[in-house]
Amino acid sequence: MSRDTWGAARETIGVAALLDAITPWVGDADGATISGGEPFDQPAALLELLQGLRAAGNVPVLVYSGFPYERLQERHPRALSLIDVLISEPFDAPQAVSAPLLGSANQRITCLTERGIALWQRAEADWRGRGSRLDLIADPDGSVWLAGVPGPGDLDRLGLRLGAAGIRANTSAGRLGDHV
Repeated sequence: MSRDTWGAARETIGVAALLDAITPWVGDADGATISGGEPFDQPAALLELLQGLRAAGNVPVLVYSGFPYERLQERHPRALSLIDVLISEPFDAPQAVSAPLLGSANQRITCLTERGIALWQRAEADWRGRGSRLDLIADPDGSVWLAGVPGPGDLDRLGLRLGAAGIRANTSAGRLGDHV
């Protein structure tokens, strides 16, 4: 979805500076999502970030990891104690998505808190009701952003519809609809 973020880090920022930057809006956020690279490849920084998020506003936290839950349980119990919902296992693009927030069907959802259970139940109900895993966000400058996890072919179908309406749309991977 955001291929421009997949490469090597272009800028390094410490956890304290990151928390300073996001603390003003954490209290108004619906939650925080931490994804990769691999968050657990930096366990000390991840733990510091999770503790900082709890202190800043105690927002619900969703973390994606390519590692199996059992491995994380064994090696990172303190971090898991600060996470509400964990989506684990490696992303495997060819596997069709079977639930909200998953990138691929082999991934596992583990609710680690009561709040996580409630959030997951709401996400699942919303997903089944809408049939979509994408949200469109319009900025005042006229740009539109996608948030969520697109299913196979979703971006190409969106690109074709936008193109038919005379709207040109690009992603970090190229123009929407060019892959059809």
